[in-house]
Amino acid sequence: MANQENSKNQGQILEKGLIMRSTGSWYEILDEQNKIRKGRLKGKLRLKGYRFTNPIAVGDYVDFELEDEDENTVAIVNIHERKNYIVRQSTRKKYHGHIISSNLDLAIVIATLAMPRTSLGFIDRFLVAAESSNVPAAIFFNKADLLDSEGIEFLEELCDLYESLGYQTLIISALEKQNLEEAKEMVKGKVSLVAGHSGVGKSTLLNALVPNLAIRTKEVSTFANKGVHTTTFAEMFEIMPETYLIDTPGIKELGIIGLDENEITFYFPELKALVQECKFNNCTHTHEPDCKVLEALEAGEIAPTRYHSYLSILEGYDNRR
Repeated sequence: MANQENSKNQGQILEKGLIMRSTGSWYEILDEQNKIRKGRLKGKLRLKGYRFTNPIAVGDYVDFELEDEDENTVAIVNIHERKNYIVRQSTRKKYHGHIISSNLDLAIVIATLAMPRTSLGFIDRFLVAAESSNVPAAIFFNKADLLDSEGIEFLEELCDLYESLGYQTLIISALEKQNLEEAKEMVKGKVSLVAGHSGVGKSTLLNALVPNLAIRTKEVSTFANKGVHTTTFAEMFEIMPETYLIDTPGIKELGIIGLDENEITFYFPELKALVQECKFNNCTHTHEPDCKVLEALEAGEIAPTRYHSYLSILEGYDNRR
């Protein structure tokens, strides 16, 4: 963590810290002496009109002051400017965003083809959320041990597709410890977000990478083939020196927020390369004549699944499957 000189604010000494865990109202803060402090947001900051349901997120740098010496709690009085953050539409307030985490070097979506199955639409939405925030993204396809040869072949085709678009991919099995050394190498020296549906193995992956973490996990429900929430709050772990992973609660739906209709194509690399060639500047790539995107789709140069994901975001669907 970068050093910052202590300053004074109304007689109180301010210290800098990194948000390691968020429980909604209380936060665990790593101070510059590598000690964890328990803090909460000072009341007056709640009145600043944030358009987020959570004004502070894991990964944020903050300034804090001692609040209660007996309880050893602190009050957060300032949030440092973020270099980036991943945000999704709040499930409770349509026009508000919920910050998943901030100040990231890599955003990893954990996906599975079985127990539970992650839709390609969900993967694409995550990639758009990362692209729009200028965060490099990767896809870890977990639970490869559950797939037969046909499933592995399909998985390899998906990797080829996403790698052709510039995304890193990795086929892993956190349970069987398959390709975990490769996963470690990809996250080494970075602050990485790990996100996905409940049950895809986020916590299992972290436990496999760092066994002494002992993060709680549960089996996937065989009745509904859906994951069971085990991670309740976002939390950052240092798994190697200068290497941090942020474990997050399972995301059921990933609503995209803050993008205009004409912006969406710019976060699909294969569409971005074509939009300037369309006849109309305001082309939606759905029905217009001389649309290069539609021509490329018909010619098989754009994957239909990716185009369907574009339409889903354009039409405002949350794509929760």
